[in-house]
Amino acid sequence: MRKLCVLLCLLLTLSGCSKPAAVEITGPACTISISCATILNNPEKLDSEKSELVPVDGWLLTETKVALQEGDSVFELLLRACHENDLHMEYVDTPLYDSAYIEGIGNLYEFDCGNESGWMYSVNGIFPNYGCSQHKPQDGDVIRWVYTCDLGRDVGERMAE
Repeated sequence: MRKLCVLLCLLLTLSGCSKPAAVEITGPACTISISCATILNNPEKLDSEKSELVPVDGWLLTETKVALQEGDSVFELLLRACHENDLHMEYVDTPLYDSAYIEGIGNLYEFDCGNESGWMYSVNGIFPNYGCSQHKPQDGDVIRWVYTCDLGRDVGERMAE
């Protein structure tokens, strides 16, 4: 029986049930990354049950190219990147802002690291002041999703005075 289990595991591994190899993107694309590195600077704020979810280097997804399709929004690129990299992501549609609101990525959610924590995005180093479903990226854009523990002040965002 044990030999049969080992043989089945070997066959499944060799038959392509593992994650497919990365596909080279030849058309328009954006670079996307997802970081929760600010949590590493604020471990005392983190919900103790979540500490094992934070990678040692803070990266949930290092810089990765994602194909850009006509009409895509930053939200759709995030959704695609998370799906292609087996990364959990949870969102809710917010009709008032006509955009998706990202509640959690990699099982790290808003408020897991204090009352001023949650997910933010930047495009080419700029934090837009509107939802990710509203922003239409261009070929070559660099999109960074970052977890903030301080309403964006710890990730370079400056709030209007």
